[in-house]
Amino acid sequence: MTAVRFDGRAHAALRPVTIETDPLQYAEGSALICVGNTRVLCAATIEEKVPPWLRGQGRGWVTAEYAMLPRATQERTQREAARGRVGGRTHEIQRLIGRALRAVTDLKLLGEKSVIVDCDVLQADGGTRTAAITGAYVALALALRRHLSPAAKWPLGAQIAAVSVGYVDGIAHLDLAYAEDSRAEVDMNIAMTDAGAYVEVQGTAETRPFDRAQLDEMLALGQAGIERLFDIQRSALESARGG
Repeated sequence: MTAVRFDGRAHAALRPVTIETDPLQYAEGSALICVGNTRVLCAATIEEKVPPWLRGQGRGWVTAEYAMLPRATQERTQREAARGRVGGRTHEIQRLIGRALRAVTDLKLLGEKSVIVDCDVLQADGGTRTAAITGAYVALALALRRHLSPAAKWPLGAQIAAVSVGYVDGIAHLDLAYAEDSRAEVDMNIAMTDAGAYVEVQGTAETRPFDRAQLDEMLALGQAGIERLFDIQRSALESARGG
């Protein structure tokens, strides 16, 4: 496939990805992930308590919250706090991030602790939820590495990262920017572990149904992109302070 996209990328290329560790002074672990023009700040907080329904069970909890700043987009969006409720899209995304992180965490090894990972979109240009999952893993790993004693068993059993794929103009593309996502015939988000196991596959035909061959092509394209994201995560964690 030799098609060149609007930003000069090949169909199977990620946007430039960077992960800056510890942009926040006070969070137990934090990461600023930039995927093209999408920027998401992820901060992990560890609390020595669990939700009431988990008390006394000897296991912990990992969850996430997601928000988009008013000028993360081309036009200002109203803060959800000002509306008095969390929107359906926000609720869906933060549940997805939490599920992805719990999928790679042994909650029994965590003990009766909670980890809350806040994911705030500073700038949105497509793929905010997948960038949030990828950055949140780094923030979570940093927080646990610094909080747990060296003798404790490591509660993270795998890496988790995510990427978008889709069909645009009849061609499968990796890592859609907003200009592509907004007109894609098929849009899919994939979250998977470094063991090759899927945590989430969200695929939607926006303008026309897709067949099994197209599904397989998107999954293969997504896996190749996620494997590159794993390398970027590892490099970020290796270079972080206290690492």
